[in-house]
Amino acid sequence: MGIRYLHTMVRVKDLEKSMAFYRLLGLEETRRIDREQGRYTLVFMAPPGQHECPIELTYNWDGDEGLPSDSRHFGHLAYEVDDIYATCRHLQENGVTINRPPRDGRMAFVRSPDNISIELLQRGEAKEPAEPWLSMENTGQW
Repeated sequence: MGIRYLHTMVRVKDLEKSMAFYRLLGLEETRRIDREQGRYTLVFMAPPGQHECPIELTYNWDGDEGLPSDSRHFGHLAYEVDDIYATCRHLQENGVTINRPPRDGRMAFVRSPDNISIELLQRGEAKEPAEPWLSMENTGQW
């Protein structure tokens, strides 16, 4: 039996705001489907050169009252980054809360505008612990 990863789907409340967040992470739009009959848009975003590993953002044009306010039951998306400190600094400078700072030089968590937990992992060996991350407390849930 063969199996192949296709994508991870998350529902979003504000498509443009969510896409802007995933662009901050370095993802790019790879495909878009607008369905007038179903009144929804699907936007697939993936890291450059890794279009086979997308996240599917599902946006319902008429809203989605059934969307939970806390998507913690989902778990998280995980992305490996070249420099955990530079990535967290970039996100923070653009208004993203670092919920679990990379105190260990290896792992951090942030939340998307739709409350999706995103794990960021340092590529290769952990970086040497450094400020301001070393003494930064957790914020909210991650």
